[in-house]
Amino acid sequence: MAQPSAARRLARFVLGLSLDAVPASVRAQASLLALDTLGNALAAAREDFGVAVLDVAEGLGGPAESSLLGRRGHVAAANAVLANATLAHGLDFDDTREDAIVHTGCVAVITALAVGEATGASGRAVLEALIAAVEVMCRVGLAVPGALHARHFHPTSITSSFAAAAAAGRLYGLTEGQLVHAFGICGSQAAGIIEYLTDGSWTKRLHPGWGAHAGVVATRLARSGFTGPETVLEGGHGLYAAFAGGYDASRLDALLDRLGRTWELAELTLKPYPCGSIAQPYMDCAMRLRDRVRPDDIVAVRCRTAAGPVPRLWEPLDAKHAPPNGYAAKFSLPYLLASILVRGRAGLAEFEDAAVRDPAVLDVARRVTYELDGTIDYPRQFVGDVEVALAGGRAVRERQDRPRGGADAPLTRAEIEAKFRGNAGLALPADQVDRVIDAVGGLAEAPLAGLLAALRP
Repeated sequence: MAQPSAARRLARFVLGLSLDAVPASVRAQASLLALDTLGNALAAAREDFGVAVLDVAEGLGGPAESSLLGRRGHVAAANAVLANATLAHGLDFDDTREDAIVHTGCVAVITALAVGEATGASGRAVLEALIAAVEVMCRVGLAVPGALHARHFHPTSITSSFAAAAAAGRLYGLTEGQLVHAFGICGSQAAGIIEYLTDGSWTKRLHPGWGAHAGVVATRLARSGFTGPETVLEGGHGLYAAFAGGYDASRLDALLDRLGRTWELAELTLKPYPCGSIAQPYMDCAMRLRDRVRPDDIVAVRCRTAAGPVPRLWEPLDAKHAPPNGYAAKFSLPYLLASILVRGRAGLAEFEDAAVRDPAVLDVARRVTYELDGTIDYPRQFVGDVEVALAGGRAVRERQDRPRGGADAPLTRAEIEAKFRGNAGLALPADQVDRVIDAVGGLAEAPLAGLLAALRP
């Protein structure tokens, strides 16, 4: 008997998931992911890109189904996720699944919340939908580790519509066959190139918003009878052939076989810094080194890296030494390390356009170089390795084998709540921030209305 298609195996998992079968630790992580995601989105609502995408969503309008974060208006669910998912990813402060290199909460949390509101779902149903979406998104990406980036695609963008379709399909009540068709439709909507790296323009910010929008539309189409190819992932003209140059069938089979038995949600990394996740172990190294160096004594900073991150964090090196704007600086390891070595911090303020022109920081950034290290198993490892050569011939070095905030070195709940307070406090008063924390923590047992009311400015 032939094995069901990958899309059908995913659909069966999504529709069969029950919160009762999810380990308590995974449910707790889902709650923290929701809190972290909402904070990131609220922090972005007054940014220039945030205002732009919210204005567009309001202009697109539609039935008043779902809230826009940071505003009081309601729009069609597909248009709400276009804006809200863009906000949630736009500051590069959101979670990452290493290996797949996908950001999940910006799609899974946002889509579950918007479609949950549109359908009158319970908090429990929203939590189930977002968990299912995370598991789908991670597995679609984990099947081809590093391959999407290598072909100049943004993995979050390519995988995001599948996650959104998982969350929306469950909440809209699709049948298994309809959800398979929705996944098939998603494959033809997948897109997202990484040319934003050249000039720090905004397209990466939009990728999960557009993917979430596409996923919601795909579920609506499938529910109305529209069809998509069942072998959308593994087929000869499918997603992996088109975007990854092929795939390992045994790897994909193993990932699907573990659905409901292992939980990718437990492997997510929540970020301590608002920038590219691959850079963050290096930044932790620099933070530890800062206690032992003075910027004026730095002769050179040498980093060891795998080849994979070079086109995103290192080259062209002249441009990375002096990024043109704050968004480009998020993908410049020379700037990131220099900001920490000079200022001792790399928070949201350090990515303002004016901040990246600081002469003292740029002076140190110009001394940062890299060398390739073939022993780093990227993308299975996000390693930081920084050596600072000092005047007088002395050198100091730090290495870190995994990002802080992941399963091996998780942020505490207190740290995640502090991050949320800092982010959400940019859009909401303190009493509402507290109410959001309480509402997210009790989502599985409470109506969704309490959380929606707390989020409304």
